[in-house]
Amino acid sequence: MKAPQAKKIEKILETHGDRRIDNYFWLNERENPEVIKYLEEENAYEEFIMKDTEELQEQLFEEMKARYKKDDESLPYIFNEYWYIVRYEEGKEYPIFCRKYKSLDNPEEIVLDVNLLAEGEEFFEVGSVAVSPNNELASFSSDNVGRRIYTLNFKNLKTGEILQDKIENTTGKAVWANDNQHVFYIRKDKSLRAFQVYRHQLGTDSSEDVLIFHEKDETFDVNVFKTKSLQYIFIASSSTISDEHHFIPSDNVFADWKVIQPRIDDLEYSVEHYEDEFYIITNADDATNFKIVKTKIDNCGMENWVDVIPHRAEVLLEGFEIFRDYLVLEEREKGLLQIKIIDEKTQESHYLPFSDPTYTTYIGINLEFDTEVLRYGYTSLTQPSSTYEYNMRDNTTELLKQQEVLGGNFIPENYISERIWADSRDGKTKVSISLVYHKDTKKSADTPLLLYGYGSYGHTVDASFSNVRLSILDRGFIYAIAHIRGGEYLGREWYEDGKMLSKKNTFFDFIDAGKHLIKENYTSSKHLYAMGGSAGGLLVGAVVNYEPQLFNGIVAQVPFVDVVTTMLDDTIPLTTGEYDEWGNPNDKEYYHYMKEYSPYDNVEAKDYPHMLITTGFHDSQVQYWEPAKWTAKLREVKTDHNILVFKTDMSSGHGGASGRFESLKEDALEYAFLLKIDKK
Repeated sequence: MKAPQAKKIEKILETHGDRRIDNYFWLNERENPEVIKYLEEENAYEEFIMKDTEELQEQLFEEMKARYKKDDESLPYIFNEYWYIVRYEEGKEYPIFCRKYKSLDNPEEIVLDVNLLAEGEEFFEVGSVAVSPNNELASFSSDNVGRRIYTLNFKNLKTGEILQDKIENTTGKAVWANDNQHVFYIRKDKSLRAFQVYRHQLGTDSSEDVLIFHEKDETFDVNVFKTKSLQYIFIASSSTISDEHHFIPSDNVFADWKVIQPRIDDLEYSVEHYEDEFYIITNADDATNFKIVKTKIDNCGMENWVDVIPHRAEVLLEGFEIFRDYLVLEEREKGLLQIKIIDEKTQESHYLPFSDPTYTTYIGINLEFDTEVLRYGYTSLTQPSSTYEYNMRDNTTELLKQQEVLGGNFIPENYISERIWADSRDGKTKVSISLVYHKDTKKSADTPLLLYGYGSYGHTVDASFSNVRLSILDRGFIYAIAHIRGGEYLGREWYEDGKMLSKKNTFFDFIDAGKHLIKENYTSSKHLYAMGGSAGGLLVGAVVNYEPQLFNGIVAQVPFVDVVTTMLDDTIPLTTGEYDEWGNPNDKEYYHYMKEYSPYDNVEAKDYPHMLITTGFHDSQVQYWEPAKWTAKLREVKTDHNILVFKTDMSSGHGGASGRFESLKEDALEYAFLLKIDKK
C-alpha cells in the first residue's frame, strides 16, 4: 500500500515582510470531506504498516489491562459527614461516584454512575461532581465530544431525579454557595478561553443567570473555587505571569466582591483562608521561588502582607496546607520534592524521609483543619502509588492504600532506578535524567532506551510509577525522563530559562541528555527513542529537525508543531493565553525566533527517524490539523525510507480515548511501534 499524500494548495502567509508558503493550510477545514478522506487514508495506512504487530498490540493491551484491579476503588475520604469513594466495577469502563453516611459500615449511596450516562456514546467524560452543603443535591458536568466543553446538570440525591436545570458551554466546574440554591460556574468564549463567571439559581432557566465577572484581557482566564474552610468563594483571574483574586463570603451570594490585590505584571499569588487571615503563596518582592505571607481579611492588599515563610533562593515553594496547629509545605530542592512539617506552637520543623534516588511526593486530600493527621502520596519509578497518613504530633506513618499490580510478575526489587546529570551545551548548568530498567537489562550500545520529555509551562515531569511502562521494561527497554528547562525541576529560573526567547534551551537540553546517555553507554543512536505529547510533541518535533540522526524513532502525541501559524491566529483556542509562554509573533523578534524552531516550518529534504504521530479530531488544545500538516510535509520532502505513520482518533480530543481501559490501546500501539522499529 502506498503512503497517502495530501494534495497541495499553495497558501502564502506574509508577516513582518516575511513570506511563508504553506501548501497544507487547507487541512484546517474541519468540515471539508477531502480533509476527512485524507485523515481516513492515513489511518488506513497506519493499520497497513502496523498490521504485522496486531497480535503484539493485543498481547500488550491484555497484559497492561491484566495488571489493573478490575473492581478497584479510591481511598475513602470524609467530607461534611459523608465518606466519599470512587469505584470501578469489573467489565465497566467508567467510574461510579459513591458515598456513605458517617461510617464506612453504612449502606452505600450512588451519587453518579457514569456508566449509565455514557451508554451509546463513543466518547464520554465527567468533568466534576460537587455535592451541595446540605448533602441533598449534586452538580455534575459531562463532555461527549472531547473538546473539554462541558454541560452542567443537577441531581436530587434524595430522589435520584435529574433536575431540569441545564447549563451548556462551561468549563465543567461548579461551586455551591452555602444557601444550597446558587452555584457559580464559568463559561468559555469562542476560542475556548474561560472568561466569564455566572451565578445560577436552581429552578431557573440558564438564560436568567447573572454575569458576575467578565475577564476582558484575552491573555487571562478565570477559575472559581471555595476555600478549605468553606467560608469564602473566590474568583481567580490568571495569566502565565499574573494573578488577581476576588472573594465573597460563601453564605452571602449577593455580597460585593472584594479584591485581594489588583493585578500587577509579573505578580503571581494564590490564596487560602484560616480564621481571620488569608495565607498567600506569592512571588512578590522578587521572591522568584515563592514565599508565603499572611494578611488580615479586612486589609488584604499587598502592602499589608507579612512574611510567614521567607523566600529561599535554593528552594522552590510549590504548595502548602494549613491545619490548626501545623503548616505543611511542598518544597523542591535540587529537583526533588520534599514535605516539611512546621509545628505552629513550637516553630519546630522536620521533613518526611524518602529514600529512592528519584521519586514524587505530594500533599493529598486534607479537608479537615482540626487534625494532627496529614494524608500524603508517594511514588517512584519502582514503587507503585501509595497514600499514607502521617501523625504530625507523634511522627508515625500508616500506609492506607497502595496501587495493586496484578498478574504476579511485578516485584519492585526487580527494577533499578537512577538519577544522573548531563552537561548542558551552554555550560550554565547540568540536566537531570531519571532512569528505570529491569535488573537483568544490561547497559550497552544495543540496549533500547525511550527518553521522555515535556519542558513547558513550568510543568515538571517527576519520576512516578507506571503499570503500563512495565511492558517495555520487561522487554529490555530502559525508560528515562529528561528534566529539561521549561519545567521547574531546578526552581523557577529553570522555567524562565526555557521559555519565550530562551525556548531553544528546552530542545538543546533534551538533545544533550540523549547524547550523554549514549556517551555513558546506556544505549546508542541506533536504539535511542524519543517521546513527548502536546508541548512535548513540539519538543520531539524540534529535536528531529536539529538532530535527525540522534534518534532511531520518535512518538509524537497530539504534538504542537505549527507554532508560528497557530500563535498568529487568535481565533484558535488558547492562543492568546500562550503569549507569555512562547511570545507574541505579532512582535517581529518573537516571530523570527519561533520560526527558527517551529517543527513544521523547518521540515527539510533530509533523512528523518521512524515516526509515529497521533492526534484527536476534536482536540481543543492542539488542533488536529497541526500534526496532519506536519505529516503531509514530511511525506513530501523527507529523503529516507523510514516508517512514518499518522493516526487520528476520530472520536476523541487532547486526552485521547475515554473509558478506563480504552486508552491502553493507544499505549499498546506506541509500544508495538517502538518494538517493531527496534528490530529493523
